[in-house]
Amino acid sequence: MKKISVHDAIGHVLCHDITQIIPGEIKDRAFKKGHVIKEEDVKVLLSLGKDNIYVWEKKEGYLHENEAAERLTKLAAGMGLEFSEVKEGKINFIAKYDGLLKINTDLLLKINLLDEIIIATRHNNYPVKKGDKLAATRVIPLIIDEKKIIEAEKIASGKTIVDVMPYKKVNVGIVTTGNEVYHGRIKDAFGPVIRKKVEKYGCNVIDQKIVYDDTEKICDSIKDLIDKGAQMIICTGGMSVDPDDLTPSAIKKTGANIISYGAPVLPGAMFLLAYNDDIPILGLPGCVMYAKTTIFDLVLPRVLSQDTITIEDLAGYGHGGLCLECNECTYPQCSFGKGW
Repeated sequence: MKKISVHDAIGHVLCHDITQIIPGEIKDRAFKKGHVIKEEDVKVLLSLGKDNIYVWEKKEGYLHENEAAERLTKLAAGMGLEFSEVKEGKINFIAKYDGLLKINTDLLLKINLLDEIIIATRHNNYPVKKGDKLAATRVIPLIIDEKKIIEAEKIASGKTIVDVMPYKKVNVGIVTTGNEVYHGRIKDAFGPVIRKKVEKYGCNVIDQKIVYDDTEKICDSIKDLIDKGAQMIICTGGMSVDPDDLTPSAIKKTGANIISYGAPVLPGAMFLLAYNDDIPILGLPGCVMYAKTTIFDLVLPRVLSQDTITIEDLAGYGHGGLCLECNECTYPQCSFGKGW
């Protein structure tokens, strides 16, 4: 590119966007990269403080910011994304559908350690809606050495940084335990809460079994729901450490692989996660009945996006796993569950 006087720019091709800012009124693009300067543009450019502008001179081995942003987007973008128009070396990533945002944080760090290019994202494992802005690329200089982009492409090596995993709408079976509920001494408060939360993701509760405190009965109820076609089992009640709280041992008795009994999340410490083959079994602590947001809200979208959760994943929730229990819950816009 070369720098020339605005008065000499008529007929030349602008090599960068020019922004117009009027405080409190507008911040928008006045001239777009590639615009051919006309005589009537000179007065406008001067009003924007542009006595001189840069016009494009293609040079081998160097990229304009917009071209570099497009290549940066291509190396970072995975499934479930749409994109904004490139503007001043920036491209926004937009969710194409509802789903779970997955960020390759290791690869993101490596790319951002390179000079003169950045990728900024929302948090990993964030439940997103269609149309949400998820990430953005930005190229710092107007003209960048192509070697920087080539280096980023080599680091990515075909791996993506940003993906939206769609939710799977599954059949849910609920097993509610407790003599007090079974005998009608108190009304079940878990069922309505669970139905509301899973139906928000398009899931269907096929049955809810209310059973008394008996290991064999709880175990048989879980197996029966699986036989009926349940693709996820949610167990409520009997999740503490009292002698008559039998749900964890009953889940284990089904032959399920217990990933963890307990998680560093408040509310939700007495949470259990297990898998019976590929069917997740969630043991929910009592706080799910009354707390606005708990570990259930962190784990549910991950399970429904078929993200296999490990004990390391659950342990990682300790950083950011303390809910502030605000009077007005703003999750997932708050810090809860965002540390990992």
